[in-house]
This record gives sequence, structure tokens and C-alpha cells, in this order.
Amino acid sequence: MFRLGCTSRACVQNEILSGLTVALALVPEAVAFAFVAGVDPLVGLYAAFMVGLLASIFGGRPGMISGATGSMAVVMVALVAQHGVEYLFATVVLTGLLQISAGVLKLGKYIRMVPYPVMLGFVNGLAIVIFLAQLQHFQVGGEWMSADKLWMFIGLTLLTMFIIQYLPRLTTLVPSSLAAIVTISLVVIGFGINTNTVGDLASIEGGLPSFHIPDVPFNLETLWIILPYAIILAAIGLIESLLTLSLIDDVTNTRGRGNRECVGQGIANTATGLFGGMGGCAMIGQSMINVNSGGRQRLSGIAAALFLLMFILFTSGLIEAIPMAALVGVMFMVVLGTFEWSSLRIMGKIPRTDAFVLILVSAVTVFTDLAVAVIVGVIVSALNFAWEHAKHINVKSYIQENGSKVYELNGPLFFGSVKNFLDLFDTENDPDDVIIEFQNSRVADHSAIEAIDNLADKYLQANKTLHLRHLSPECRMLLKKAGNLVEVNVLEDPRYHVADDELA
Repeated sequence: MFRLGCTSRACVQNEILSGLTVALALVPEAVAFAFVAGVDPLVGLYAAFMVGLLASIFGGRPGMISGATGSMAVVMVALVAQHGVEYLFATVVLTGLLQISAGVLKLGKYIRMVPYPVMLGFVNGLAIVIFLAQLQHFQVGGEWMSADKLWMFIGLTLLTMFIIQYLPRLTTLVPSSLAAIVTISLVVIGFGINTNTVGDLASIEGGLPSFHIPDVPFNLETLWIILPYAIILAAIGLIESLLTLSLIDDVTNTRGRGNRECVGQGIANTATGLFGGMGGCAMIGQSMINVNSGGRQRLSGIAAALFLLMFILFTSGLIEAIPMAALVGVMFMVVLGTFEWSSLRIMGKIPRTDAFVLILVSAVTVFTDLAVAVIVGVIVSALNFAWEHAKHINVKSYIQENGSKVYELNGPLFFGSVKNFLDLFDTENDPDDVIIEFQNSRVADHSAIEAIDNLADKYLQANKTLHLRHLSPECRMLLKKAGNLVEVNVLEDPRYHVADDELA
């Protein structure tokens, strides 16, 4: 469970260097998200350290980086403003417990229900969000920098991106992002260039996080205050983490374990809330930095968290001297690598509904938050699926030698198709004995049961008998409500099985 994944010295070296690169990029993000949530910068830094460390140890996706995130920070604003930071810590603890419960109940497998256009929209939307978040670093006090400082900042950013792009062609001994950060820092310090640094955001100096039970009343009133926020935070955290897990799976051609990741994220958030952190989840930007730098094992995430703690305790002065332009350049490269440029090429080749869902999810991600975007995308995709499959139900009818009329039903019978289903039958002109053949169909939900029950009533009122033939065992269980109104022939029933998820 706790294997770090490396079997050679070269692997260990690469994982540690990747972790160092990630840790440097985590600092401004954690500080910025702490400001968004309305808490002290150290609250964000402690969250980045503890969530990153524990999720790397207990989570289900080696190489994925977790920490304080903007998607969760925006939910915390109202809670902190109305009730204070102690209620936030209590909420984060409850969030973790809910996430652990989701993992134990094996709910992580449901991420497989997210359609691919929603995944593309999520990735593209998040890339845009990361890009927009960097623009604040080109400003001072809400205003754009003066021309000289702005062009210097842009130049340093472009130089950082140039190094990251082309250094791997010369050597892969050192992650190009780390080399770029170090190089730009030395250039700025060596030439005395006046530009914004990490220290301009806030001081990152601090001590070890200490155990702290949230100072809130332990009663039902407190529970009703924090529970709605905890549910939202747990949902956002798991959706972002599991979608990032799926993305890293695709990039590395490996498979993470969704349910274990739910438990890992829950353990991380529960502990973080008890040590004065703001909580968090998987970070797609830092995860892509890690993977692109060669970090594929748990060691890289653990190293990133420990380096971050070391920055807080011992080397805050050095880290605060790093130019923001270098870190912005790293994040811009993440944006370029994260955005699915192929989605622009295929836009005219995929179904219009899929293209609409892709654009919709991207837009909702940018203007609201990830959880809402994914839920909207899944709902739109599901409604489109239901609408299309509702059209597919049809029958082929014929009269048997004994005079019975057989309706061979094709297509699923569910809420979307029941109206078309009822229109297929001619109760007035049918013979006294009618058989519906379900060999090529199945009863999917309660709406289908009601439709069959209503149809049976119509035939009963016309003094005719309705038979249902070749139902699957699952369908027969659903049809108990029909009772004596129907006669079921169970010979040669097709078997339907629910997909198992042992590995999730």
C-alpha cells in the first residue's frame, strides 16, 4: 500500500526532482487560493502540504498531485465570511469523512459515466481557468503593470517557456520546468532586474502545523451550518480528483483506482482540517507538471509535499525571491499541454450534440465551477441519449396459427420511450389473445412498468388477455406490480448482468 514505486536510483532522482518542481509551483497557487477563501496564506500552504502528502500515500493514482484548489476555495468564501475560519476547519473534517464514505461505498466507479465530450470540456475549461488565473500576476493593485515592467515580465515568461520547450532536446537529466525556474531566478538576481517575486504575494515563513480540534460548538446547529458546505466541497473535490485521475490514466497509459482515491482524498482532508488547513483535492495543473517532468510514482507527490514543508520551515527567503514570471511561464506551458487542441479539429466531425456538450462544459467551468459544469454536461448528454433511444423502440407483429397476435418488441422500454410504446398497440382491433415478445427488449425503469400496467388495463377492459414473453429475470422482478394482470412465459429468457467493478 505504501510502496513508493521506484526500483532504481535514476527513478528516485527523477521523482525527487519532479517533486521539487511541483513544490515550487505549489507555493503561489496555495497562497492565491488562501486569499480567495479569505484565510491566512499559511492555511493554504498547510493544506497543500498535508493534502499533497496524504493523498500521495493513500490515494489511488500514483503521480497525481493534490493540494489547495480554486474550485474548492470559492465555495469556502461565504462560510469563512459568515462564521469564521474555525467553522471552515470543521467543514473540511466533515468533507473528508464524506469522501471516505464515498470510497467505502465504491461510488468512485460512477466517474465512468462521464461522457468523453464532458471530459474534453472539463480539460479545456480548466486550461482556460488556469490561464486566466495567471493574468493577475501581470497586474499591481488591480491595474496592469507599467510598460517597462510589463514587457520585462512578459520577456521573462517567454524565456521560461522557451527553456521548458527546448531544454529536453539537449538533456533530460533535470526536469525542464525546474531548470527554467532556477535559470530565470539566477538571471533576475544576477542582473538585479526589478520584477515581481513570490515574496510580493505574501510571506511563506511559518512553523510546523499543529493538531487543533476546530473551536466550534459540537451540536446540531453547527452540523446544519457546515453540512451543506461539506457536501458541496466533497462533491467538487471528488469530481475534480476523479476526472484528473482519468486524465493522468490516459497520459500515462495506466489505470488508477477511483474508490481508493476517494478514501485517500478523504483521509487527507480529515487530517488537514484537524491541523489548520483549508482542505483541497487533485490539481490538474501541478499533476501535469509532475507527469511531464517524469514523475509517475507516489514518491514524486510525497517529495513535493515535503519540499513545500521545507520551504515553509527553512528556506522561505529563497523561495520568496523566485520571480513570478518563471512560475507563470511554467503554468502557461501547463495550459498549452492541458488544452485538448485536437478537440478544435474534430468539432465539425463529431455529432452536434457532443460538440455542444463540449463547448457548454468548457464555458460553465470557466464561469461557475467544475462540479456544476460536469453535472450539467452529464445531464445534457443523458437527456440526449434518452431522446435518441426513445426513437428506437418498434414492433413487428404477426398472427400465430392459434389466432394469438404477437408483438415482437425491439428497443429498450424506459421513461423516454413509453409514449411511443403505447402507440404501437391496437387494443380495439387486436384479437382476444395478445403476446408481447421481449426477446429483443428489456424493461428498464418504473415508467416502463406503469406503461405495461396501463396497457394490460386497456386489454382487460376490452375483455382481452395480455401475455409477456421472454422477460429477463431482472425484468420479471420489476414487473411484480403487474400481478395477475399478466402471464409471463420464462422459457429461454436472455440473461442480463450488471457490470462489476472489482478494480475501482
